[in-house]
Amino acid sequence: MAEKSKILIIEDDPTLGFVVKDSLQDSGYDVIHCTDGESGFQQFMKHNFDMILLDVMLPKKDGMAIATQIRKKNETVPILMLTSKTMDDDKIAGFRSGADDYITKPFNMQELLLRIEVFLKRTKKKEDGTPTGFSLGDLKFNFDDLILYSDKEKHQLTQREADLFRYLCLNANKVLKRDDILLNVWGKEDYFLGRSMDVFITKIRKYIKNHPNVELQTIHGIGFKFNAEPQPLS
Repeated sequence: MAEKSKILIIEDDPTLGFVVKDSLQDSGYDVIHCTDGESGFQQFMKHNFDMILLDVMLPKKDGMAIATQIRKKNETVPILMLTSKTMDDDKIAGFRSGADDYITKPFNMQELLLRIEVFLKRTKKKEDGTPTGFSLGDLKFNFDDLILYSDKEKHQLTQREADLFRYLCLNANKVLKRDDILLNVWGKEDYFLGRSMDVFITKIRKYIKNHPNVELQTIHGIGFKFNAEPQPLS
């Protein structure tokens, strides 16, 4: 059995803290909840956490200070700030202190769970040696440099295009639901509405049109299937 991901919640509202903790535990996470900044940081020092959910306004020590302290000890653990504030200055301050992202109260628990899943998937991809480059016959893809190229052509991708193409390579020859692509590439299923994601699919098709061994197939009513045999670049 895989080890449960461990999450630290630092939130002074006991009702919200209980609801979030209970929902995360029901979803299979190992959770510790603290109601003030000092005890939260003490728990952080005692355990190895996979993610931190951190309220901005806390007794004894505020969330910005805690984030700064955590970053001095651990540069990579994802920190998601829980805040009722929406001002850009507060967000900038949070990011400067080391936060990775924000979710604004009141939030939907399903959205929080999806955001957590995306963060943890990205972390695991970095740790498990997932390839960042692929060979698809004469077509080569370098994720780090955002380049898709062959002997006859070269395409400089945007970060989002590269994220999408890498996800397709990692899930080649599988039927991929539209919502699953949005969750894994954009982080939330409602980020793009209507036909917006089709713009990116059209661009990918344009890049691969001269390579008959690579096809991005539409599965009507479901999503897409990337027909290819990507091999990791050495």
